[in-house]
Amino acid sequence: MALATIAPAQDQPRRPTPKRPLVEITPEQEEAVERGLSWLAARQSSDGSWAAEVGYKLNSGYRSTAVGRGHVGVTSLAGMAFLAGGHIPGRGEYGEVIENCLNFVLNCVQADGYVTHAGTRMYSHAFATLFLAEICGMTHRQDVRAKLQTAVDFIVRSQNGQGGWRYVPLARESDMSIVVCQVLALRAARNIGIRVPRSTIDRALAYVVESAVKEQRATSRSQAGLGTFHYQVESHSRSSFPLTAAGVTALHGLGIYSDELILRGIEFLEAEEDMFNAQYGSRGHYFYWYGHYYGVQAMYTVGGDRWQRYFVKLREHLLRMQAPDGSWPNAVGPGALFGTAMGCLILEIPYSFLPIFQR
Repeated sequence: MALATIAPAQDQPRRPTPKRPLVEITPEQEEAVERGLSWLAARQSSDGSWAAEVGYKLNSGYRSTAVGRGHVGVTSLAGMAFLAGGHIPGRGEYGEVIENCLNFVLNCVQADGYVTHAGTRMYSHAFATLFLAEICGMTHRQDVRAKLQTAVDFIVRSQNGQGGWRYVPLARESDMSIVVCQVLALRAARNIGIRVPRSTIDRALAYVVESAVKEQRATSRSQAGLGTFHYQVESHSRSSFPLTAAGVTALHGLGIYSDELILRGIEFLEAEEDMFNAQYGSRGHYFYWYGHYYGVQAMYTVGGDRWQRYFVKLREHLLRMQAPDGSWPNAVGPGALFGTAMGCLILEIPYSFLPIFQR
C-alpha cells in the first residue's frame, strides 16, 4: 500500500528543499550518485531488502556468518542513500523502492525493539533506527513512529555500565565504532520528538570524552596520537582515522561543537586523509567506508575551508573508484551493495536533504 494512501493529506511526504551548499555540487558528482542509486535499485530483492554478507569485523578482516540474506543494516543504508538524494517514499522514480525498503525494515523490528535479521547485530540496529527516524520525520506515519520508539528504547536499555555499546546487546564492554552509530540514531530520534532519557546522552558523552587521547604517547601518531580516539577505553587500545572520525562525529551528535578534542581530531583527520585513502581506498575496505562516512560528517559540521578541502579531495577519490556500472567496491566487508550505499551517502552530504546531515 502506498504511503500517500496511508498518511493524511497534510502529512504526505514532500520532496525536501536543499540548503545552499557550502561546496559546489558538480555534474560529475550528481551523475555518480544517480548511477549508484540506479545500480542499487536494480538489485533490491522482492522483499524490499538488499542481500549482502552478514558478518562481523575480525581484526582487519571480515567473517561472514550468512550469505545472500537480507541485510537490515545494508538495507537501511541503501534506503538512506535514496532519501539523501532527495527522493521520497511513495512518490517519484524511487518511491516504490523506498516503500519496499521501509516495509522490510519494519518487519525486522522484534517485539523487544531489536532490529535484526539473519543474525545482524548492533551496527545494523543503529542504522535501521536512523533510517526509521528520517522516514518518520518525513512522513509522520504513526506505525513507523511506534516501531521507532521501541528501537530507541532498545538502545537505551542496551547501554552498559561504561556508558557505551558493543556489537551485541547488553555486552559489558564498549567500543567507539559502535557508540557513534547509536549516538546518531538517538540524535535523529530526539530531533523528531522521540523519548530519549537525558541520562543516556550524558553517560554516552562521558564515554566519548574518556575515549579521547589527551596526551602524546611514545607510540606512532597513527596508533595513539594526540587528537585521536581509542577503540576501547578500558584497555587504552589502538586509535585510527575511522575511530577519530567516529569520536568527533559522536561529540557533534551529543551536542558538543566547539572543543579542543574536536579541533585536535579534525587536525588529525586532515593530516591522515591521503595516507588513509592510499591504505584502504583501492578495494573499498570497510575501514575506508566507515571512516569517511563519519569523517565527512565531522568535517561538514566544522565547515569552512577545512570542509571544502576535505570533501573535494574525497570526491575526486570516489569518482575514480566508481565502477562503470555505477557501483563502488567493498572487497572486505558486506560487499558492493554496502560500498555503493556508502559511496552515494558520502557524495550526497552537500545536498543537505536529510536533517541528520544538516548543521
